[in-house]
Amino acid sequence: MSPPYDKNETEEQLAEGTLISHLLELRSRIMKAVLAVIAVFLALTPWMNEVFEFVSKPLREALPAGSEMIVTDVAAPFLTPMKTAFFVAVFIAMPVVLFQVWQFVAPGLYKREKRLAVPLMISSIALFYSGIAFAYFIVFKVMFAFFAGVTPSGVDMTPDIIAYLSFVLGIFLAFGLAFEVPIATILLIWSGLVSIKALKSARPYVFLGAFVAGMLLAPDVFSMTLMAIPMYLLYEGGLIMARVLLPHKVAAA
Repeated sequence: MSPPYDKNETEEQLAEGTLISHLLELRSRIMKAVLAVIAVFLALTPWMNEVFEFVSKPLREALPAGSEMIVTDVAAPFLTPMKTAFFVAVFIAMPVVLFQVWQFVAPGLYKREKRLAVPLMISSIALFYSGIAFAYFIVFKVMFAFFAGVTPSGVDMTPDIIAYLSFVLGIFLAFGLAFEVPIATILLIWSGLVSIKALKSARPYVFLGAFVAGMLLAPDVFSMTLMAIPMYLLYEGGLIMARVLLPHKVAAA
């Protein structure tokens, strides 16, 4: 049985507009999001080498004594730090980008839906950054130390900076998305597709699925394990958040 609506909510009329007005609003929001990314990127450009040094610090600290990173492309010493600064700018400007998305979507939501969407949006941003921080400060430290330790004798560990950038971007994205598990859990319960009781009974399958997802997203067994365990714990956190944000769904279950 669906929860009762307030009289004000049932009588609430959503703002309507023409297709042209929606397209103009969408263009305006996209332009503001792009300008935010460009502004942060331009601010980081003078320090793009320092940005790359910060991003590559976990690997450089794990390299054996005397080993250094290398370049195999003529333009890589310039382009790779610039690409690094750009992707860091995208990560930094992500709250502004999501805020523009929210501003575009919000007029089509009821007040009750807005009250739920705002904490979900804030939580999703915080969880995404938490996933990136977890990968940088914990996963990289363990993973690169293991790789350096198992390097065969007679082989110099001299990773290429282009390959390193591609590797860490994939890891950052994978962990950032993996940490969104609580948001996905709440949305499933809120939409009515799955009840909280069914999600509780599915814990063993979720635990196994977390390792399967880690195997698909992570490049090695260590990062797979370090991704799967937080994913399952975040799933439990999503169930707790659902009890707080969706009490009527919990009562119905």
